[in-house]
Amino acid sequence: MSAVAAAVVLTGVLAWPTTAAPAADSTPYLWRVPGASERVLTHAGFDVDHGALVVGDQGVADRLRGLGYQPEKVDTVYKPLPQQRLAVQGFYGGYHTVAEHEKHLTDVAAAFPALTQVFDIGDSWKKTRGSGGHDIRAICVTKKQAGDCALNPNSPKPRMAMMAQIHARELSTGELAWKWIDYLTKGYGSDAEVTSLLDTTELWVVPIVNPDGVDIVASGGNQPLMQRKNADNTGASCGTPNYGVDLNRNSTFKWGGAGTSRCGETYQGPSAGSEPETKAMEAFFKSLFPDQRGPGDTDPAPVTTKGVMLTLHSYGNEIMPPWGWTWDPNPNAAGLKALGQKMAVSNGYTVIAEGDTTGTTDDFTYGNMGVASYTIEVGGSSGSCGGFFPQYSCMDSLFWPKNKGAFLTAAKAAKAPYAS
Repeated sequence: MSAVAAAVVLTGVLAWPTTAAPAADSTPYLWRVPGASERVLTHAGFDVDHGALVVGDQGVADRLRGLGYQPEKVDTVYKPLPQQRLAVQGFYGGYHTVAEHEKHLTDVAAAFPALTQVFDIGDSWKKTRGSGGHDIRAICVTKKQAGDCALNPNSPKPRMAMMAQIHARELSTGELAWKWIDYLTKGYGSDAEVTSLLDTTELWVVPIVNPDGVDIVASGGNQPLMQRKNADNTGASCGTPNYGVDLNRNSTFKWGGAGTSRCGETYQGPSAGSEPETKAMEAFFKSLFPDQRGPGDTDPAPVTTKGVMLTLHSYGNEIMPPWGWTWDPNPNAAGLKALGQKMAVSNGYTVIAEGDTTGTTDDFTYGNMGVASYTIEVGGSSGSCGGFFPQYSCMDSLFWPKNKGAFLTAAKAAKAPYAS
């Protein structure tokens, strides 16, 4: 999640009965905060996101008023759930749990052995502590030939990698990864575009980067919890859903300068790459992509560079290339913007600089290896398909139709993303 706008998340459990009207003081809303400063709100302990929108109950609105702001109610956090969806798989009207995502990868690998291979690339925080948790799983999708789907940066084919739900509450992102996997595997041999792509390119997907966090979100059922970070509760008494480390501020490239409050939503962790999920993803990316960029901040990746990385987030309707650690343009700014604009033809999103978000995954993959990297912020801030918890039906009605073409554009560009 970028810090390009302002949204504040209520601390505590966001849940209420579905059969009775919740008490007014405990109902979370989206609030517009005219004149809000991202930096001031962040340092005040608020969760800063998009569109100067604050997520919280009347108590949060009162806090804002106490700081001199005049918050304006915009929308609800939870969306109406069609009754016929309440008994289906998963939670919150159809979203898949971590266990369901794991089974999906197993089922896909069994159904399409000539096209796929599943890897265990590391452990979640809870698993490293022997308290449950999960493996972090990746799937390679391609028409497999000798040398394909190997964790070796010198791959015969160019590669595109996609990762989702590094921020656990961003529900739409894991579902888009699921749909992308199915689209690729089921389309081979019947869809000419997919067939050509899998014949020439490796598509790697990590559907759930933060499985412990997703477990916390899903534990709320039809009122998902607002957990953003991982489950690392070392030395903290923050309550749920505020403990943990923001994995998208914990990467080793330009770490530091993000959230330093242990209970803050953008807490960067005690040190660069401190979290097992971060270690797993950084090792994974180094095994996929060779180092194609010089060590200096102004060294561009050459036009011969291969590889694209997409990290899916919500919300904002934006495509954001590096840098996050500075507002200065990266040395491949023109090429990254050009490919971003090609993706935007499909989804209509705005290509915009990230800035002010140190320790991010896309800065790591671009900064260390020169890979053309993008944060894609899925969806808007309000309405039934807005916010962190859009209706599940939005996956088929809006998010997948808009983003399928963008993903294809990125995948086709993996052989030469900076070539015009």
